[in-house]
Amino acid sequence: MQISVGILTISDKGSKGERIDESGRVIKEIVEEKLEARVKKYEVVPDEKGTIIEKLKELVNDGIDLIFTTGGTGLSPRDVTPEATREVIDKEVPGIEEAMRMKGLEKTPHSMLSRGVAGVSKGSLIVNLPGSPKAVRESLEVVLPAVPHALDIISGRGGECGRQ
Repeated sequence: MQISVGILTISDKGSKGERIDESGRVIKEIVEEKLEARVKKYEVVPDEKGTIIEKLKELVNDGIDLIFTTGGTGLSPRDVTPEATREVIDKEVPGIEEAMRMKGLEKTPHSMLSRGVAGVSKGSLIVNLPGSPKAVRESLEVVLPAVPHALDIISGRGGECGRQ
């Protein structure tokens, strides 16, 4: 099964064309190389909670299997990606969040300041990645091995998690 992927970069400057979206490009390259995946949707939007919610819901309603956001997970007043994501997901997947922060802590104590969340909305897995290309690479390194199994479980195709 080919995995459909949506990428949503959250960046005020990027949405205005004032900054090149390197992190979204990194996500696209890695998921197409490491997963049997095809990026079907890719968009850059401003740090506006309502817009992020709207775009996430569109991706979910379009049947996208795996949705990655990048940006907006920090502590600045404009960082609202986790709050928007929580309004869209039906259930949180805290292990993904924890694994990304733990991986980041190997490199920098600043990783503990990331507020990214992960969760399921209908048949889609949504994962908030950090905003820097380096942190995106590190996070995907730890997350991607679990993604195919997660998507099998979400879709009802997978077996029990504890069985080999």
